[in-house]
Amino acid sequence: MQQKIIQERYLAGVDEAGRGPLAGPVIASAVILDPDQPITGLADSKLLTAQKRQRLAQEIKQKAQAWSLGRAEVNEIDQINIFQATLLAMQRAVSALPILPTYVLIDGKYCPTLQYPCQAIIQGDKTIPAISAASILAKVYRDLEMIELDKQYPGYGFAQHKGYGTVQHIQALKKLGPISIHRRSFSPVAQQLSLLEK
Repeated sequence: MQQKIIQERYLAGVDEAGRGPLAGPVIASAVILDPDQPITGLADSKLLTAQKRQRLAQEIKQKAQAWSLGRAEVNEIDQINIFQATLLAMQRAVSALPILPTYVLIDGKYCPTLQYPCQAIIQGDKTIPAISAASILAKVYRDLEMIELDKQYPGYGFAQHKGYGTVQHIQALKKLGPISIHRRSFSPVAQQLSLLEK
């Protein structure tokens, strides 16, 4: 019985933000919630408004027993593919936790290589509070980074679409061409690069 209580106290939820975009890193978060300090309103980050996500992110950082971030950069995504880069970002997030988890729950179908017992849960961000919390932190931090990148690279609209392949982004890509934060292995970017090489 005691072991079960320990596992509950050090259960880490892990999720990522940024698998689909044409630009920017993929960022993962790991969160160990405190059972004695429940957080109301946790949900899949994609179902929350930006304002609600930011408010919950502050509460998660204040109340969680531990939280961390991990990332994989654009060059890593292009080298090893987005699937492997996502697992790498998750692995880095778990490794960065200041408390060692006794069990790790991952959103999705696959677990990264970890030194802890691990389980992948499809749509875990909708059903597991710790994974929901991780999805919120990952999304908030990635969005903030894309807003900063928008200042460095004006004209692409990164603050609006966060790197996703919207009509606005594709048009900017055609007009201005790919830059260093674009994922060259992604088809729309690769197409523009091939046109420039002709």
